[in-house]
Amino acid sequence: MKLRCAVLDDYQSVASTAADWSPVTGEVDVVCFADHCASEDELATRLAEFDIVVTLRERVPFPATLIERLPRLRLLVASGMRNTSIDHAAARRHGVTVCGTASTATPPVELTWALLLGLARGIVTEANALRDAGPWQSTVGADLHGRRLGLLGLGRIGTRVAAVGLAFGMDVVAWSHHLTQERAEAAGVGLAASKEELLETSDFVSVHLVLGERTRGLLGAKELGLMRPGSYLVNTSRAAIVDQDALLDVLRRGAIAGAGVDVFDVEPLTAGHPMRGAPRLLATPHLGYVSQANYAAYYGHAVEDIRAYLDGEPVRRLG
Repeated sequence: MKLRCAVLDDYQSVASTAADWSPVTGEVDVVCFADHCASEDELATRLAEFDIVVTLRERVPFPATLIERLPRLRLLVASGMRNTSIDHAAARRHGVTVCGTASTATPPVELTWALLLGLARGIVTEANALRDAGPWQSTVGADLHGRRLGLLGLGRIGTRVAAVGLAFGMDVVAWSHHLTQERAEAAGVGLAASKEELLETSDFVSVHLVLGERTRGLLGAKELGLMRPGSYLVNTSRAAIVDQDALLDVLRRGAIAGAGVDVFDVEPLTAGHPMRGAPRLLATPHLGYVSQANYAAYYGHAVEDIRAYLDGEPVRRLG
């Protein structure tokens, strides 16, 4: 009897064509789901008859309570090589092998700049006005050249964002808990004396940190209150790094010029979520890693992970 594999949250219905699944389809029936299960009960019911699950990034949490309700589950493949939404200890207890895939920093870097440029030049407002026969020019764009870009985090994504900022002629500075002068200089950027100084002096602030105990809630009401009235915030990292209520407050009051956000406390956003109607907000539905090349890598490696597991030699194991 064939094993059964569920591919979750295939929103664009591309999982079956983004990679060649033929190496495993002789032994595995692959079923792709385009919709999202909103509750653990719904997900447990859906996955009850599956031996293998493929999930993208951290779209679907796999806590111990869910894993223990899936007695058939033997292999869980998650894109990327870091996933904090999976209880790895519970997976080990229940004999579930967890594997990852390759991932590239390029797509989130590009989306960061799409959001930043969209905000600075009022792209959505002007494009909608043109389409709807509205006013011919109603905004005055914010310049990038000569302005300060403050990066919270200078890892593999932040470093590439910095390079683009430098190409635009921006004054780029960075800060994180462990960032050194040497590391900043190697990237060609300045080291901010503190998080507070970066927020107070930057015209554009972009978040590129890993979510952890030290970064959760890093930008709260106090920190956002330090930003200039004409400044912009971009977050393509993790929603929990920025206090969501505090962000909504500064946007509603016009305390900052705008925000570009790709990550949310609840995903997908509920119909009445306040982020859907927030003023001065340019928001995208977590598209940071959604690109043709990344999907080819994700699903291509998922096939490799499944094949290796079937052969008794799992690769790219996590946890």
